[in-house]
Order: sequence, then C-alpha cells, then structure tokens
Amino acid sequence: MMKRFISLICIGACWLLSQAQTLDLNGEWQLSYWQQPDEPITSPEEMSGIAYKTIPAIVPGNVELDLMKAGLLADVSVGSNNYLTRQWEDFQWCYTKSFDAEKEDGCRYELSFGGIDCVADIWLNGKHVGHTENMLIGHDYDVTRHLAEGNNTLQVIIQSAVLHGRNYNLGAISIGAWASPEGTNLRKAPHVFGWDILPRIVSAGLWKDVTLRKTEPTRFRDVHWMTASVDTTSHRATLFANVQLVMPSAYYENTRAVFTLSRNGKQVYRSERPIVMHAFRQRIDLGNVDFWWPRGYGEAALYDAKCEIVDGEGKTLACDEKKIGVRTVRLDYTDINLPEAPGKFCFVVNGEPIFVHGTNWVPLDALHSRDRLWVDETVAMAADMNCNMIRCWGGNVYEDHRFFDLCDQYGIMVWQDFSMGCNIYPQGDDFAKKIEEEVKWIVCKLRNHASLALWSGNNEDDQCLDGNWKAFHIDPNKDRVSRRVIPEILMEYDPTRTYLPSSPYYSEEVFRRDMIDMKHVPENHLWGPRGYYKAPFYTEAECVFASEIGYHGAPNIESLRKMMSPECVYPWDKGTLNWNEEWLTKSIRQYKAEGKTMARNNLMINQQKLLFGEVATRLEDFVYASQVVQAEAMKYFVEMMRGDKFSPRTGIIWWNIRDGWPVISDAVVDYYMSKKRAFHYIKNVQHNVCCLINDAKDGKHPLVAVNDTRDEVQGEVEVTDIASGRRLFKGTFQIRPNAKTDVTMIPEQPDKQGIYLIAYKVGGKEYRNHYLYGKAPFKLSDYKKWINQTKIYD
Repeated sequence: MMKRFISLICIGACWLLSQAQTLDLNGEWQLSYWQQPDEPITSPEEMSGIAYKTIPAIVPGNVELDLMKAGLLADVSVGSNNYLTRQWEDFQWCYTKSFDAEKEDGCRYELSFGGIDCVADIWLNGKHVGHTENMLIGHDYDVTRHLAEGNNTLQVIIQSAVLHGRNYNLGAISIGAWASPEGTNLRKAPHVFGWDILPRIVSAGLWKDVTLRKTEPTRFRDVHWMTASVDTTSHRATLFANVQLVMPSAYYENTRAVFTLSRNGKQVYRSERPIVMHAFRQRIDLGNVDFWWPRGYGEAALYDAKCEIVDGEGKTLACDEKKIGVRTVRLDYTDINLPEAPGKFCFVVNGEPIFVHGTNWVPLDALHSRDRLWVDETVAMAADMNCNMIRCWGGNVYEDHRFFDLCDQYGIMVWQDFSMGCNIYPQGDDFAKKIEEEVKWIVCKLRNHASLALWSGNNEDDQCLDGNWKAFHIDPNKDRVSRRVIPEILMEYDPTRTYLPSSPYYSEEVFRRDMIDMKHVPENHLWGPRGYYKAPFYTEAECVFASEIGYHGAPNIESLRKMMSPECVYPWDKGTLNWNEEWLTKSIRQYKAEGKTMARNNLMINQQKLLFGEVATRLEDFVYASQVVQAEAMKYFVEMMRGDKFSPRTGIIWWNIRDGWPVISDAVVDYYMSKKRAFHYIKNVQHNVCCLINDAKDGKHPLVAVNDTRDEVQGEVEVTDIASGRRLFKGTFQIRPNAKTDVTMIPEQPDKQGIYLIAYKVGGKEYRNHYLYGKAPFKLSDYKKWINQTKIYD
C-alpha cells in the first residue's frame, strides 16, 4: 500500500493531507524582519549573524497585515496611515514554517508557491531551492532531494523591492515615463508604487497558496482545448485538444488517451487513441453544439472536458478535467481612424459582432492576499449590471482561475492586459527574458477559458511615449516588449486570440502619418479635462470604442466614516492654511510631502458647479449631489455609445466597477462594497434591450431602441415629461436582431428643464429609463423632486 504524508502539527495548527496527495502549507508561519544591509541577506546562514525580530504570520498574507496584527503598524486603510508603510520599505522578511512529512520511495515532490512578492530566495532544510523576482506568476520547485523524512523547515527570504529596484540603471525613455522608476525593472504589480486610484504600499509576502504535492510518474503536463471553427446555423464545430504528458517510456504504445465531452451530466462525445508519443493533437468534430455566447447574445454554455490516460486493463493512470466553451472570438480592428476611412474596433463571437458594454477591473485590494475575499461578489455585481465584458487593467496582478471561471459561467468576455502600464520598459535581453517567462506562464494557465477574448500588451504605454517623447518623434512601434516579445510567445502558445499591442494602440500607420492624436485611434481612453460631461471632448470624440471613460463621485457617508478619522470626515476642505489631510490622502495623494493636492477632490466640486451651479455645504447634500453628477455622466456615456450602435460605435468599457482601497474615485462601488448611485443608473441602461433618448440633433431628440440579442424584438414605449405631466409619445417599436432603431423624434424644449420618463415593455416585462433635458445648471432640489417622481431608483 502506498505511503502517504502523515498529518502534522506545527505552530499550534493541525494540517491534514488531502485526498489529492497535496499538503496544504497555508496558515500559521513565523515572520522575521530586519533592516536590509548594503548586501541583502539571502540565506538562513547569513541570518545567524544579524539581529532580527520575529512575529506570527498568516499565509497567504502580506507583511503589513501581520505587522498590524502584532500592533506594530496602525490600520493602513484608515486616514493617512498608509504613509506609515514607507518606514518598512527597506526591510527584509523571512517566512518560516516547520512541517512533518513521510517520503515514498520512487516518488517525486514539488513545492508550489502561488505567489511570492517579490525578490526572494527559497530554502528547504538549509538547502537552496530557488530564486524568484516575479510576484505575478507561480513558482514550482522539485524538492525531492531536499525533503526530509519527518520534520522539515521551509524558509522564504524576501528582499526589499524598493532597494532592489533602485539598483537598476534606467535608460532615458524609462526615466521619462509616468509610472514609478523603482518598479520599472521589477515584475511586480505596477500600482504598488502609487497610482491615481491606489496608495503607494510596496508590500511583501507570500500572497497566494503554498503547497507540497507528490507528483505521479504518469501525469499530464498540459491539455489545451481550442475551438477551430463553428457553424451556428448547423450547430456544428471543430475542436482540437493539444495534449502533453509525462510518462515512463514503457507505457508508450501500451496506454491510450480517452477524450470525453459532457453537457449537463450527459456525455455527448467520446473518442480514444493509442499513446505513442508525449505530445499529440486530437481533432473533435461535434454536432448539436450548444455554443458559448456573451451575455445577451445567448447561453454561456459550458462543457465538461475530460482527457484520461488509461492502461491496457482499463485503469485510469491520470485524468485532466476542465470546463470549456465552444466558441470563436476575434477582434475586428483597423490600425487607424480617418474621416474618409472610419476605423473599426469590434469584437466578433461565433461570427456575430458584439456591442460591448462593460467595466474596467482594477486591483481588488492593495494588499493582494485579500483579493480572494472580493472576487465572487464583484464579478456577480458586474453580471447584475449586465456587463458583457471586463477589461483587466494592466496596472494590476493577474486574476486567478476563480475569476475566469465566474466570467465563463456568467458569459462575460475578458480583455486581459499584460501587467504593464504607463511606462516605457527596458529594451534589453534581461527584461525580455522576464517577460517571456511571465507571458508563457500566464497564457498557458488561462488560455482554456471561454471568457478570455483578448490579450493586450499593456495599459497606455504607447500613449505614455507619445505624451513624454512626442517632441523627440520616438516611434512606440519600436518597443521590443509589446511588438516582438509578447506576440512571438502568443504565436506559439495561443494563436487563436487577437493581440492588441497597447491600449490605446498607436499603430505604424498612425505614426507614419505623424498623427499621434487621440482622434486617429479607433479605440481610446476618454479622460481629458473631466469637465462637463456633455462637453465636446466627449460628444465629439471620434473613437468607435471607448475602453476607459469615467467620472468622479463621492463614496457614501458610512464609507467615509470607515476610511477616515471621525474628526476628518467633514468638512472636506478646511481652508488654505488648514486643509483636511485625510481627504487629500484619499484623493489620492501619493506622498505627504506633496502638500495640498486638491486636483481630484476639485473634480467633484467643479462638476457639481457645472451641473447644479453651486456646491452643497452639508455633507449629506454634497455626497448626494456628487453621486448624482457621476451617475448622470456615466449613464450619459453609455447611452451616447449605445445610441450610435454600429454606426459607428461598437462599445464602451467604463471606469470602474469597484475600488481596491478606501479612496474617493471614479468607481461605482467603493472598497466596502457600498454602491454609489451610478451603479444603479448604469445597470438601468445596460439591459439587453433598452429604450433611451439621446441629445437633440437639429432641434429633436432621437428616441432610440437598442437590441443586444440575436432575436428580433418588439415592444411598446411611452415618453412623459415629469415636470409637466404631459405625454410626448406613445407607440410600438420593432428591432432587428443585434441592431438599433430610431423609434421617433421628440421635439427639443431649449428654454425648459426637466426629466423625460421613458416607460417601455419588452416580452411582457416593464422597464423605466429617464433623460435629463435642458441646459445646466439645474437646481438640486428640482432634480431630486423629478428623479423621485420617476420611481426608477427607489
């Protein structure tokens, strides 16, 4: 009978071996720390010559959480306490855990770290196991020869990322970037060095699971399922399963691979083949296929895909199981947007063009070991808002399988940036090798997910080069990382998905025409001055797809009270010589030495003035007015794009669904999962079928009906002026599949103000929408009265 790991007790906790022959090493560890010397400590032997302190730690975790629990650091999420983390930036850390194990002769054992942040050396029983400098990917080590029978000691020694980053000599282009130079050469989430949505907290830790597992001599190295072609009319598809395995040579020609596909518990496909080599491809022709579709366009059908290695006696030696979707997806786009040749940027799934209405996804937490606490509820909120796409922003870490599993199930497409942003990265071999390793790892991990629709090289790196180096006429298409390294890896490991070099992407054609200008790229980030949301910057934007666009809004009062000291909740500005420090910190000010940085708080003040003519003085009124302005703006942006569906607009990915830290921001849900008013306004205009009113053209407002389904739709609609009670229109509409139609034109009332109530019925279900008409400013009291009368957002 095969031996197994024994159960163990270490640091007061009991750890039991799972049935999968995997030992969970999470839980209680010991964390030692010391100020990093000129030459960093990299081994347990070197630690014996220095003075250090030790506290209890929890893995997965971040050192700040352990310091807080030990009383050495105040709660960094409250007030300006995040600045206290700077005093720990030049410290080193050593995680230590003791555990017991039994070894089985002939078996191999692998130590697996889901995430180590960041520059670290791993030691098992005093033997060096490995070195890593990437927090963004997992790290696996064969420790068979180092693993002891009985007691074992595992140590992970982490260097200061800040000091390590300062050791690199930066080139001229990197120094001129927007992002922090300390993180340019490090493979660490860019936001940790400070961003306009998150504080500077340069953390360290074992932020994902740690396990020890026994590896079987016969096992799968990788199983990659690809949809080659689909025919939605005949419900047929062709798939390929690419298989790579590890197996003793004697098993070749004496084993077979068995492939099965099941749907809702019923097997719909089975085939088998003899195994004669370690890598092979199986073609699968399917009939009666249930396809995977984005939300609104059909069911997000998933299949249970299984591949087994079976011996001559019918015994299963290894099994790989995945959830897959049968679909094709591509991005139909052009390199330039010109008046005489309008640009294209349209996602196409199973041959059907998809109008995108979705959200940007930023870090779920500045301390990433807590990401898992938020992922289910946040994705569920995106589904509740009927988002059919999530863009995973490049300043973040990569989300784990759980996030993609949920997107698979909900029918939410994922646009995945690689983890780079607002920077111009090194062009040499050393950095290229780091990116090669990272891209290969993350692509092979995620490529089986049906929801994964697009790889993007980075966030705003092309735009960063334009903004900082336009005078020098430096071509972003010469960037080695985004133009050569990444696409070469994708060509080899995931050739079926479209690759976008940067977002926004400044192509060779754009650069050749000397037109590095926002209006010449088909897909753009619409930030600009953030003035009135109906300013020409927004209304005359020439891009066909907006992948970032947002508007500031205050958090709810209960959230302000959680994130700030009681004395700092109000007023938000105490005057020139006595400003509110915590509102500045939460605005977000990266360094206290920057002094009074009111720009982002002033957005809320200025935007209130533009819509309501004044700034509310009571905190309750200020928060209400700020959230109304944000909600009306975000609603307007979505309706502006949907009202021009496919003529020429193809989508909007607004910024953003949730904060990753207690801040004052553009998010529609704050860090504490408290929804702002914009959440409800956006949700109401992202229904699959929606009636809306756009701004007047030639003195008349178009009443538009939009259909983001593959079925023809009929409905009824009635428009009423809330202010006067007068009915302006009542009638029916019919919309072709995946189209929009102008139902009627509503005469403009240029000298009046009010709200139009749009009541419509589709498929027996009743909906309501509103349109705020008239020229700003409005009276806040009037707006509150009108919007309450609509009874939409009660």
